[in-house]
Amino acid sequence: MMDRQTPTTDNPGNPRLAPWPERMAQLAEQAVNPHLKAFYEAGCVAPDTPMAEVPMVALDFETTGLDPNAHSIVSIGLVPMSLNRIRCREARHWVVRPPLPLQQKSITIHGITHTDIDLAPDLAEILDEFLPALAGKVVVVHHRGIERPFLDVALNWRIREGIEFPVIDTMAIEAQLHPSRSVGWLDRMLGRRPVSIRLPDSRERYGLPHYPPHHALTDALASAELLQAQIQHHFSPQTPISELWY
Repeated sequence: MMDRQTPTTDNPGNPRLAPWPERMAQLAEQAVNPHLKAFYEAGCVAPDTPMAEVPMVALDFETTGLDPNAHSIVSIGLVPMSLNRIRCREARHWVVRPPLPLQQKSITIHGITHTDIDLAPDLAEILDEFLPALAGKVVVVHHRGIERPFLDVALNWRIREGIEFPVIDTMAIEAQLHPSRSVGWLDRMLGRRPVSIRLPDSRERYGLPHYPPHHALTDALASAELLQAQIQHHFSPQTPISELWY
């Protein structure tokens, strides 16, 4: 994933009109693409479902930039999980071919080169594998302003249909836990630094190990572990999913 410090509101002009189970049912009726229709028909858990019973999948994208309308997905990592288990054997990683050329800045960050994408599939070619891996699960991300908007734009460009799905945002949880992240002049004089809610810094607060950043599969695993730690320290296995999803 690219560096992300401040959570943003994705699709602010298009708020959900119904709770997620009802919304997924509405979208299933409207969808035309068979892969997308099957994804929506899988539905999702009820809002009062305890976190301990929620099937989840941690998701991360590497992209060519931070604007979904101007940049593209170049790799996808996902790891199925629950509150008590991360199923690494079922993890998936794809490098995908972006429609626009790579930029040197993004190559420097994620290390994916033109050689890597030359023979890579287009995102449309892996939908029959990718969407079933998300179906029926709540998606865990670190900053919902990336994965959901990028996938929505990418599918609109390819199949003329966007996508919606519930997410748990581990960055948003950290932002709520640390609402006053700026420091004043006295703090700066005393050498105090503002609280960072980036993925590596958030993990460090929970004593989680350091992973090299900017690899989609590694960052998905890192987000999965971070959520487990957040629930253990600040919530409960009985916390209803409605308190955490967007």
